[in-house]
Amino acid sequence: MNVGTSINKVVLAYSGGLDTSVILKWLVETYQCEVVTFSADIGQIEDFDKVRENAVRSGASNIYIEDLREAFVKDYVFPAFRANAIYESQYLLGTSLARPLIAKRQVEIAHQKEADAVSHGATGKGNDQVRFELGYLALDPGIQIIAPWREWDLNSRTMLMDFAKRHDIEVPTTHAKPYSTDGNLLHVSYEGGILEDPWAAPTEDIFTWTVAPENAPDAPEVIEIDFLHGDPIAVNGKRLSPAKILQRLNDLGGRHGIGRVDLVENRFVGMKSRGVYETPGGTILRQAHIAMESITLDREVLHLRDSLVPRYSKMLYFGFWFAPEREALQKMFDDIQQPVNGTVRLKLYKGNCTVLGRRSDNSLYREDFATFEDDTVYSQKDAEGFIRLNALRLRIRSMLGK
Repeated sequence: MNVGTSINKVVLAYSGGLDTSVILKWLVETYQCEVVTFSADIGQIEDFDKVRENAVRSGASNIYIEDLREAFVKDYVFPAFRANAIYESQYLLGTSLARPLIAKRQVEIAHQKEADAVSHGATGKGNDQVRFELGYLALDPGIQIIAPWREWDLNSRTMLMDFAKRHDIEVPTTHAKPYSTDGNLLHVSYEGGILEDPWAAPTEDIFTWTVAPENAPDAPEVIEIDFLHGDPIAVNGKRLSPAKILQRLNDLGGRHGIGRVDLVENRFVGMKSRGVYETPGGTILRQAHIAMESITLDREVLHLRDSLVPRYSKMLYFGFWFAPEREALQKMFDDIQQPVNGTVRLKLYKGNCTVLGRRSDNSLYREDFATFEDDTVYSQKDAEGFIRLNALRLRIRSMLGK
């Protein structure tokens, strides 16, 4: 959007961090408009009273702070985990899954408040600008979007911190710790600062959810997770809501140093980016879910689904949550999950999550077929014909080659 465009009211996705705190003041000054802030509580460690106070001080005309933790886990995290979604074999998509929910509620508030535009704090280099804006446009094709990082001349975090200081805006980022962080019930991410050097190890003071594995308890902890249709419903026999299950697993995983990931990922916009993540509960949940599927899903169904997971995960990472192809795959994955019911037992110990056992009334595992002891249900001689038929094309190829 060109600066100078007539805007009367804008709804800003407001975290209260460095970027959005500066953006709020910048929008008021640049567009001479009302700014409605929307802050979603999706499980991040945040003082929302302070967020409200900062929004008022920076000139917000209305302030929305909403608890969306249950909706986030139930409607976004769990569907992705039913699909075993993971981007580039490591990233459990914590930020990617939060953006469509925020965008959806932001557009709803814009309609409610009769706002002209929506705005976000994503930079012009990152994935989040795409995720937010694909969401906005999928939900309201005619909505106006203000992306300050693509308009202003404050092109570094240092300049943002200086702007905040000049305008008496209190922000958590400092010159000493200039990390960009994003948190929710699924993860906390860290980018920027020394992390921009992929050779530099993250310092221990970066981490907020997990202890270092070497400092985790010396005694392992054994837990059980119950599943229904692919979703976790109880931890150690206690039924909990989706958000409370993930919070419980975060507490357990964090205590045992589980879920730290340091990776260089390929952004949608084309560049590589180094990020450090803490995803303790999600790491445990994924391990448990895979174990539950191992005894309840047919081989070919499992392999077909697994062949589509990278494509589905890329859709989420790139921001296509509201796209028809994602919705089509989701329906298929959810249907596949109907027999994924039962209990998984795991051991948590010094950064590791190890499956100890799994059981289900829907189990396809048959001990009488799989046993190495004497059995009467499987003729081992049948394997000879099976092997020779599968080897036929290889034998013909070899004979022709000779």
